[in-house]
Amino acid sequence: MASLSAREREVLALMAEGRTNAGIARRLRLTDRTVATHVSSILAKLGLANSEEDHRRVLAVLLYLNRP
Repeated sequence: MASLSAREREVLALMAEGRTNAGIARRLRLTDRTVATHVSSILAKLGLANSEEDHRRVLAVLLYLNRP
């Protein structure tokens, strides 16, 4: 979590609330593309690689919710 920027943590918090990218974009007054870029960066920084077996967005939220 420490490697995430303040904005990325803000996006991740909204993901944890169950918001879609479009919902996050509206809330933060960003474009959908900007939110998608933040989400991709979050997933990369958390080491969540593409997988057919895992839902990376859910795993990111679980890491966020279980942080110390």
